[in-house]
Amino acid sequence: MPVSDATRTRHRTVKVNGLDIFYREAGPEGAPAVLLLHGFPTSSQMFRNLIPALADSYRVVAPDYPGYGHSAMPPREEFAYTFDNVAGVIDAFTERVGLARYALYVQDYGAPVGYRLASRHPERVTAIVVQNGNAYDEGLDNEFWKPIKAYWAEPDSREKREALRGLLTYDATRWQYTDGVPDPERVSPDGAAHDQFLLDRPGNDEIQLDMFLSYGSNPPLYPGWQEYFRTHQPPMLIAWGKNDQIFPAAGAEPYRRDLKTLEYHLLDAGHFALESKGEEIAGLMRDFLGRHVSGS
Repeated sequence: MPVSDATRTRHRTVKVNGLDIFYREAGPEGAPAVLLLHGFPTSSQMFRNLIPALADSYRVVAPDYPGYGHSAMPPREEFAYTFDNVAGVIDAFTERVGLARYALYVQDYGAPVGYRLASRHPERVTAIVVQNGNAYDEGLDNEFWKPIKAYWAEPDSREKREALRGLLTYDATRWQYTDGVPDPERVSPDGAAHDQFLLDRPGNDEIQLDMFLSYGSNPPLYPGWQEYFRTHQPPMLIAWGKNDQIFPAAGAEPYRRDLKTLEYHLLDAGHFALESKGEEIAGLMRDFLGRHVSGS
């Protein structure tokens, strides 16, 4: 089947707040927009297969955060790597590329970035797709978060900071891709290798440790995000890898308390569910977005 020029992924860079922000984009300019927000330790590359699966009907945009992927990685002395600052850049990015209204896809770090945008500009968000993205205390009540919470409790502790450095190794990155996947042979090794190459850039390790610390700024915002859900009732699709040890299914369940228009799917997958269930998620999204977003 011939591929139209509009549906081919383009790889672009735009200046935002003085920073070069890289993004992938495909789809017709005037189509309803979908903003894809990536997690840790990856970048917009996690959406490399999802983008073309949606681009015939939607304008699909996936940026890399500062310090991630192919976006600028300013020194920590020049840019404070916090979720507030990252969200501020992505907020400005949406305005720079003309995303006046958009559906959100949030995964992992994409949730605290995206929910900051949504609560700040509820009129812009047409729908939300959540794939292992947390907004409830229940989602952090597990073994994975204990050493990170210990760092939050003692933010000046060099010992607590250094204890998290193992999360930046290739073994840890590969584990995030394959753990909880019934058939790991379905997971290409290329994603983890790509992510690790960028994690291993000089200075990026300290950026990631800063972001681990900054994640502690998110739980105090959960009540506000939940109030946003209850007040504005964005249509929501949950497509969650139920075998994830970082954001387990316990974090998906509470969304049911606050959302009236909620479609809920626990998939037999891990943290990066797109790697093994990409076609299924794309199908769920096309059906969901077709009913709630098309024409927005």
